[in-house]
Amino acid sequence: QVQLVESGGGLVQPGGSLRLSCAASGRIFNSYVLAWYRQASGKQRELVARISSDNSTNYADSVKGRFTISRDNAKNTVYLQTNSLKPEDTAVYYCNANKWNGMRVLNYWGQGAQVTVSS
Repeated sequence: QVQLVESGGGLVQPGGSLRLSCAASGRIFNSYVLAWYRQASGKQRELVARISSDNSTNYADSVKGRFTISRDNAKNTVYLQTNSLKPEDTAVYYCNANKWNGMRVLNYWGQGAQVTVSS
């Protein structure tokens, strides 16, 4: 079992920055693919960024060049640095950890952190 707890959300002006953190507890962390998703009001949840166990990364086109995902396996933590924020980045951001254990996908979610970009 893996428990995920996000922190670092809040209200920020357009052009500002926030760093989201997701601390994991439980089973081995470094074998999981870690990701950040977001869900804006009235919209479907979408993938923002993903980092594999070998530290390869993928980003949604809408955040490329502005957001950076990173992981610290020693601290069991994954980060999302968000820069040049826009009002359309407003959403609840969710941390996700997943891996294939040979039989099924293990998939865990945090409770979400609200990010609001507004002047």
